[in-house]
Amino acid sequence: MAEAMITGNPYYLVLSIIIMCFASYTMLNMIEQPQPKEKMYGFNWMIGGASVFGLGLWTMHVVSLLASDYRMVMDWSMLLVLVVCAIIVYSSLLVLKNQQLKRVRYFISSLLMALGATMLQYISMLSESVVILQINWLLYWLSFGVGFVGAYLAFCWLESKSPYYKLKSCLSLGLSNMAIHQVGMHALKVEYDNVLSTDLLNEYLLLLAFLLGLSTLIILSFSLTTWLASNKYRQIDERYKLLVENSMDTIALISDGKWEFMNRAGLCMFEVQSERELIGQSVYSLLSESYHKEMRVWLAAGQEHDHTTAKPLELQWLSMRGTLLHTEMVSASSTFSGKQIKQVIIRDISERKKNEELLINSEKLYVAGQLAAGIAHEIRNPLTSLKGFLQLITSGRGNSSNFYDIMKSELVRIESIVSELLMLSKPQVYEFVHKDSRQIMADTVNLLDTQAILHNVIIEFHSDFRPLWVHGVENQLKQVFINVLKNAIEAMHNGGIVTITMSLDEEKGVLIRIKDEGSGIPDEQLAKIGQPFYTTKDKGTGLGLMVTYKIIDNHQGRISAESKLGVGTTFVIQLPYKEVPDIQEVGTETVI
Repeated sequence: MAEAMITGNPYYLVLSIIIMCFASYTMLNMIEQPQPKEKMYGFNWMIGGASVFGLGLWTMHVVSLLASDYRMVMDWSMLLVLVVCAIIVYSSLLVLKNQQLKRVRYFISSLLMALGATMLQYISMLSESVVILQINWLLYWLSFGVGFVGAYLAFCWLESKSPYYKLKSCLSLGLSNMAIHQVGMHALKVEYDNVLSTDLLNEYLLLLAFLLGLSTLIILSFSLTTWLASNKYRQIDERYKLLVENSMDTIALISDGKWEFMNRAGLCMFEVQSERELIGQSVYSLLSESYHKEMRVWLAAGQEHDHTTAKPLELQWLSMRGTLLHTEMVSASSTFSGKQIKQVIIRDISERKKNEELLINSEKLYVAGQLAAGIAHEIRNPLTSLKGFLQLITSGRGNSSNFYDIMKSELVRIESIVSELLMLSKPQVYEFVHKDSRQIMADTVNLLDTQAILHNVIIEFHSDFRPLWVHGVENQLKQVFINVLKNAIEAMHNGGIVTITMSLDEEKGVLIRIKDEGSGIPDEQLAKIGQPFYTTKDKGTGLGLMVTYKIIDNHQGRISAESKLGVGTTFVIQLPYKEVPDIQEVGTETVI
């Protein structure tokens, strides 16, 4: 046998390296394909890659033997060797894809890959006709070590995604396996009991032609399939890139509290020149400090629960140039390359916030103007009367003693208007307690009974037999009932019946209906009920119902009105039902 370390025709050696590198490149392409949710399709990619690599190993081994002085052994047991080698390579790829093993997976996967390559190299040179077998264990372990180092470097480059990583990986696998073959031919010395006759050689060549044809067909078919799949996924990837990069909203990935990716819209929003200024930086570096706690809670919740944020989260950021950004963000938790990531969409709402603020200020000015006009109108009338009476008293005309009662009533009117305005504007502390709303209504009916008789009105009171507990301020609720009942009484100029019905609804709580038999309110006027200084009465201020609406709102209730012309008006009041606890609750002070 030849003494040179590299044995064989150099043209065949180059061909062997090309075959091995091509098989390695095809395998790497196949295992990099996105794995579908159906496990069976993922299994086909992996086992296909293992089969292609095994066939590439065997083809490289046979072509190299043809170029050397070593005897080539060909029989059907080679199929079994190929299957076992493919299984070992498949196991190596499974370990490589197991992200839970972290860095140790490179070591284990490389060991298995080296084991499969050396097994095929050494076992394929044995047959039943072997009579003398000698192995140089130093060279054997050297070949195993070369295979291990080549596989380890290839897998590290494959996972790093560095420039030309796939080219470097396939060259590492191809050259290391060629080195295993060359060292293996010197490590193993075999003598056979038969001579390689012409008939045996022809049989070997027929089997070789069949296996080489089969391996070539399989490698080409898998290569074509991989190319078609890669082309398909490349098109899909380009579509997603177009969608992401052309989006007007910021689309980004967050991992371990750092930016992993951000599209062009996000870079423009944060006013950065290059993504290098932002990628890898903490998300808190640009987030307003007052929102740091909220962001930490949000990120921690995303790591525990894989869900999509339904409600947008409003945050304030600072751009690289210090511009304040008002944003809303939605997100979804996912995993990428074994890491927990957040997929976020951030929308700049700074302009919308400015418009909302302008709109709110405009509404405030409008309400203030309307309120001022109403106050001026309501107070100017009694002031005009007071001015006239003062002029009459000064001139000495008329009986001044008769003027004092009228002047006093006008002053009381002004005082009542001012008091109601103060109640609307000034926050006050009240004691909320549990009260039976039936009793509050009964006290109100007794209070207004005399006024009802004077107006020829009958009050009918119907109540549920159960206590209708509410949690609130008794005097304020009584004022609500007084305001609504007085309006009902005064709406019936010719007398009639005011019907009060109180009941408990499982969904709506305590329901109070106060119905009169007045002339009714047109729809256009009914829509304005509760607005400041709007009233249907000649001498009303409109503040009574406004105060009523505010009190009910402070008690987390609702009030509405229904009316039909010629039939009457019904006010419906809803209050939350609050059952008294076992131990009588002490009143809680609440600012309203």
